[in-house]
Amino acid sequence: MALVRLAADDDVEGWRAAARGLALAGVPADAVHWQVGDGPADLFADAEPGVPPPAPGAEAFSVPRRFVELAETALLHADPERFARLYALLLRLRDQPRAIEDRADPLIRTIEDMAKAVRRDMHKMHAFLRFRAVEEAEGERFVAWYEPEHHIVRANAGFFVRRFSTLRWSILTPQLSLHWDGISLAEGPPGQRGDAPDADPAEAAWKTYYASIFNPARLKTAAMLREMPKKYWKNMPEAALVPALVADAQRREREMIMTAQTSPAGNATLALEALREEAAQCRRCPLWKPATQTVFGEGPAGAPLMFVGEQPGDQEDLAGHPFVGPAGQLFDRALGDAGVDRSRAYVTNAVKHFKFEPRGKRRIHAKPDSGEIEACRWWIEQERDIVRPALTVALGVTAAQSLTGRSITISRARGAPVRLADGGECWITVHPSFLLRIPEADRKAEEYARFVDDLRRIGARLAELTG
Repeated sequence: MALVRLAADDDVEGWRAAARGLALAGVPADAVHWQVGDGPADLFADAEPGVPPPAPGAEAFSVPRRFVELAETALLHADPERFARLYALLLRLRDQPRAIEDRADPLIRTIEDMAKAVRRDMHKMHAFLRFRAVEEAEGERFVAWYEPEHHIVRANAGFFVRRFSTLRWSILTPQLSLHWDGISLAEGPPGQRGDAPDADPAEAAWKTYYASIFNPARLKTAAMLREMPKKYWKNMPEAALVPALVADAQRREREMIMTAQTSPAGNATLALEALREEAAQCRRCPLWKPATQTVFGEGPAGAPLMFVGEQPGDQEDLAGHPFVGPAGQLFDRALGDAGVDRSRAYVTNAVKHFKFEPRGKRRIHAKPDSGEIEACRWWIEQERDIVRPALTVALGVTAAQSLTGRSITISRARGAPVRLADGGECWITVHPSFLLRIPEADRKAEEYARFVDDLRRIGARLAELTG
């Protein structure tokens, strides 16, 4: 029996190379023993690992792309038989490529179920992993403990690098640990739950926020447990609140019904206040260090219209309010000319801290980079979840990138609705500071008129959406 030794449980490339060699050598699936690392070998397996040479006349072959994608995911499953199952399917598809379409085939169904379980496990890690801050000699580091069901840690590393690119973090698991220093990713030995901190100073604010947005009228316990199984609760600070919130849900629901007439946006207002307090301690990127303070969004919690700018400017940073400087004053004038009532709108920025370059006594605006936009995107998503505007307006490319997750050219996107990932409607136009930077008076007047026209169309569209 051929012995194949893979480097790790998630050694997809090693399996792919070995499986191809075994197939060319004509080795049947039941004549291979798959071993990971120095694990126990089969009693009847060859003493030394290796793949036999290709059989005489063996030719290179291909398999359906769907199998390749299925194998890349299913190979991360914890089932020790996964390597043999996928090799057996590979041999079949070499001669019958269309067999991959047979969804009733027991082997294909088993492997598809394995891939589905792996994808679900990856999603749970994205959703339920919680970082806690610890102080180190080099500065603040965020550490998380997580216990995946399958071998997904390396496969998930790219997600956390992209999402928290500007932070220093470590993810500890029973399989291995990952460490990101803002530049490179390193692997370490497995961790233990006790290696990760139990709590950090921001946790109290997070619990307050979670309790504020918990809506007892929408409580569906079975669905909640299905989406957020109890085994993940030990890593989630907000989970400690769930039993009491569920137990108190009926009383709160009755109170909500009784007070709905007089305070329809009360719950959202509380949630925004809790979120504002949490954002005041934000350390998700380095911009908080030189800035005076976090400049959070302002406006009614139930506003039907939300404007998202780039970042606070010099005066906003000092005042702690968005759109109060020269660009904000121009914005107010344009809203007035377009007949849009700012008092009914929620106004915020894609980035909550002022990024600048010091030049003598002056602080010169500096454009936030993609990592800083991504770090602050979490706040925008929470604001939109709470306010739930019928229409969101991106003022400038930074806001458009934050809302859509991709680079946008204003001239192409302007004047038409864009559907956001959550189904919301977004319109894109220029940032008022763009108008301030135009030196020619004629062109400045022309662009101002275009901006007012955009706002006028947005107002009309809002009227259509809200009746």
